[in-house]
Amino acid sequence: MKALRNYLDKVKPAFEKEGKLHAFRSLFDGFETFLFVPNTTAKKGVHIHDAIDSKRIMSMVVIALMPALLFGMYNVGYQNAIASGLDASFTDMFIFGLLAVMPKVLVSYIVGLGIEFAWAQWKNEEIQEGYLVSGILIPLIVPVNLPLWMLAIAVAFAVVIGKEIFGGTGMNIFNPALMARAFLFFAYPQKMTGDQAWIADSPIFGFGGQVPDGFSGATPLSHLDSYAFNMDAIYGLIPGSIGETSVIAIAIGALILLCTGIASWKTMLSVFAGGILTGLLFESLEMTPIHWYEHIVLGGFCFGAVFMATDPVTSCRTECGKWIYGFLIGAVAIVVRVMNPGFPEGMMLAILLMNMFAPTIDYFVVDRNISKRMKRGGTK
Repeated sequence: MKALRNYLDKVKPAFEKEGKLHAFRSLFDGFETFLFVPNTTAKKGVHIHDAIDSKRIMSMVVIALMPALLFGMYNVGYQNAIASGLDASFTDMFIFGLLAVMPKVLVSYIVGLGIEFAWAQWKNEEIQEGYLVSGILIPLIVPVNLPLWMLAIAVAFAVVIGKEIFGGTGMNIFNPALMARAFLFFAYPQKMTGDQAWIADSPIFGFGGQVPDGFSGATPLSHLDSYAFNMDAIYGLIPGSIGETSVIAIAIGALILLCTGIASWKTMLSVFAGGILTGLLFESLEMTPIHWYEHIVLGGFCFGAVFMATDPVTSCRTECGKWIYGFLIGAVAIVVRVMNPGFPEGMMLAILLMNMFAPTIDYFVVDRNISKRMKRGGTK
């Protein structure tokens, strides 16, 4: 590593102002800070108050997402094998899923990072690291049959409208990955809903099978009245977005985030508390055809609670605020599911709604703490 450090120091002047490669300064800076922790501190948009830099935080989140990504690849192949009637091996199903999912990951990173690089060079700023996580989150929360060009448009919308116009990483109000999903849901609803969106329907380079015309690959949330709960919902062997089906894989990611101190356990726990209590309420009122625990394990509830609600940029930062913020996300998600049959998955809307109110919650928590301290001190 010392040799690499010496080499970077040697070529660095060429990328600085007046250097012959200064047009690629932001690209060099992004590569250098990815390899080595910088010795500078952020001046604005700080959302991680620690000695560790943001790139290391984001890299750890990417590692935590790997179980969901790998299982999602297998499940894509598994669902295709069931739909096409093939007796495929584990390897064949995984390779099929790999070939189906990786193009989405590549498009997400190529488009997103390309815009990040161009934007940083245009603004004469360093490349921001926030898209390291968003780049893998976006492919995990979309259907496998989503066309790549739609994904590219959604990524561009998320980066430019969802993040850069607010000032970049650390300044955005809404979670960029959920902005991409919201854009796709409202712009191309036929590709984000329906029974045909969740099963990869044709062979890829000789792997997989052709799904019969008219085959229905419905998610459990889209047919709650006839859904019968089984352990496949825990394992993740059900139709759904690529990375959202396996509770076990998501739990492994949650454990990584909690053990490393990356995510707030208060936010995560309060999301589940809000969802469970609201689910129990609707179940007692006989307003939902499924049990409260089925609401928790189905759809994107677990994935949203672990990887979306805990986003350090768009969530609450005060300790009390984290409890309120998470609880309301869980509660609103179940309310949307139960009260709006036309939109069975409420996690996306719940998190985006609470992203908007997170600063307000923090404001009132801080204001309340200031008032209590002034009263203790006898100050009016």
